[in-house]
Amino acid sequence: MSTVDKFWIGVGDLHEDISLLNEIPDLAEAAGIIISGDITNRGGRRRASQLLNTVSVINSNIYAQIGNMDRAEITDYLDEKGWNIHAKGKQLAEDIGIMGVGYSTPTPFRTPSEVPDAMLGQWLEMGYEQIKHLPKLILVAHDPPFGSKAAELPSGENVGNTSVLEFIRHIQPDICLTGHIHEADSEDFIGKTKVLNPGMLCMGGYALIQLKEGQLEAKLMYL
Repeated sequence: MSTVDKFWIGVGDLHEDISLLNEIPDLAEAAGIIISGDITNRGGRRRASQLLNTVSVINSNIYAQIGNMDRAEITDYLDEKGWNIHAKGKQLAEDIGIMGVGYSTPTPFRTPSEVPDAMLGQWLEMGYEQIKHLPKLILVAHDPPFGSKAAELPSGENVGNTSVLEFIRHIQPDICLTGHIHEADSEDFIGKTKVLNPGMLCMGGYALIQLKEGQLEAKLMYL
């Protein structure tokens, strides 16, 4: 039986509801908690700090970024705390990098943090440049890749992001943790990259990411 060397918990789309966080098994023992975006509901620094301070009491190793529903000022707060992964790459373990891209492309809802697709592409390159020397990679993209199950609306329309898709096709990270489309909780593959959308945390979904005998593995879990 393979042994687990380290594990991380990935969540997305908090939307100010972290009531189920304490129910995630072994969260305090995880090597970290990864938050893919939408910490608040159009909130700013004050609301994000209230929520994330509660998270940090359970596990202080936080890797987070804003989603389209968060005001941009939250990124400055995350930088000050050392938690930000948007447009950044960090060394997660000896040979594992983590990088993120937050925000989203324009939506019909005129949310606080929307940018053109080309901007997401630039941010992806900025983050990758910082950890491209590491052989294993976790990509955290608030906007899911186009064509994946993680970007499917109930109508069948796919509203994923093309820059995220092209980055995954070219770089082939081991894992892509995503969110944004609440109804599209799923596991999928783009080449060798496993794409996971756990949906809204308040619906009980999260990702379990494990390092087992030198290999990265990830799966969706439900409370």
